[in-house]
Amino acid sequence: MHNGQTARYTMTGANYPVPYVVGPHPNEFDLRRITRLLAQRVRYRYVQPEVQAIVGGYQIVSPCCSRNIDASGGMIDIARLEYADSEGVWRLYHKDHKLAVWKLHSVAPMLQMLIAPLNEDPSRVFWQ
Repeated sequence: MHNGQTARYTMTGANYPVPYVVGPHPNEFDLRRITRLLAQRVRYRYVQPEVQAIVGGYQIVSPCCSRNIDASGGMIDIARLEYADSEGVWRLYHKDHKLAVWKLHSVAPMLQMLIAPLNEDPSRVFWQ
């Protein structure tokens, strides 16, 4: 912002309003880094997920190949990565498709630490 002011907004989508300060995320560098790291995922390697910039982070969507969520194979929400600037941590969310809400999966101080559980996904909460 101008005149040394910091913009404050309220974001919804994580099941509750989250106050945030416009900060370092999203940015093109991390968006591309997440895209590259997703190539190492274990499940549904033959589809091309999309990383989208959202306020305060990134959202990952992908075609629904299993047809468990979308019988037509359309794009579905996979994960959401949000940076909590005031705490200096990243939050990883998975989508509960039955309830149509984002649920907190894990918190870490570095973005890379959240990509491994997203890529491995042994409980199949992300790549359904």
